[in-house]
Amino acid sequence: MTGPLGAIAGAAPSVAMLAAIACAIGGGWLLVKRRERLKGVLMLVMAVVLVGNVLIWTM
Repeated sequence: MTGPLGAIAGAAPSVAMLAAIACAIGGGWLLVKRRERLKGVLMLVMAVVLVGNVLIWTM
């Protein structure tokens, strides 16, 4: 992709991976601290989905 959206398209996988790492850390922290198990599990699922999206985008 070229033009003004090319830079955004190139940065999207990086931003998604940073978000996946943050969600994995946050979800793991919620599970370890036994605060809100459901939210922790959902955050881990969201991290897996984001990584899957990045894999699809880069292939």
